[in-house]
Amino acid sequence: MKTLIINGSPKKTGTIATLLKFVSDGLKNKSQLEWIDVFDLTMKPCIGCMKCRQTNTCVLKEDDAHIVGRKIDKADRLIIGTPTYWGNMSAQLKMLLERNVPVFMGESKNGIPTPKQKGKKAVIVTACTTPYPFNFILPESRGALRSVREVLNYGGYKVKGTLSKPGTKKLKSIKAKEIKKAQKLGSRL
Repeated sequence: MKTLIINGSPKKTGTIATLLKFVSDGLKNKSQLEWIDVFDLTMKPCIGCMKCRQTNTCVLKEDDAHIVGRKIDKADRLIIGTPTYWGNMSAQLKMLLERNVPVFMGESKNGIPTPKQKGKKAVIVTACTTPYPFNFILPESRGALRSVREVLNYGGYKVKGTLSKPGTKKLKSIKAKEIKKAQKLGSRL
């Protein structure tokens, strides 16, 4: 079973990366794990040409977004993590997901979106500097979760759970309760 872990944070040892590691620790089947740091990728942004709707692949020159798209397509499950920037996912993660619209969804003849990853499982991890409960009252963590979940829903993924770490500006350490929740999310995959 292939599991793709996508770190949408620029920090390779930060809160998101640490939480993603704890989620992967909870996996029952760890046979094929692959970790991708999105900020290490070289890719151009989507240009909105919509040609991928006809060609079923991004028509831009081959870059890391194409390579990761093929890995997403072959993976049985995804673990995606992102810091919260202005109530949304990181720009680099958003660029990667935008470039891979044809990996996640197609269109029927009537133009209705059709999922291409139907039945696959996913977990979403976010963190933000806004303290609890304001990270949910304000659309901070909620917004980042919503934006990643929307991509996964269009793709047909079953999101098995989410984890949000609030208040990271002052609370640098990860509590035992959060570690346990992360590992439990991994076991759901």
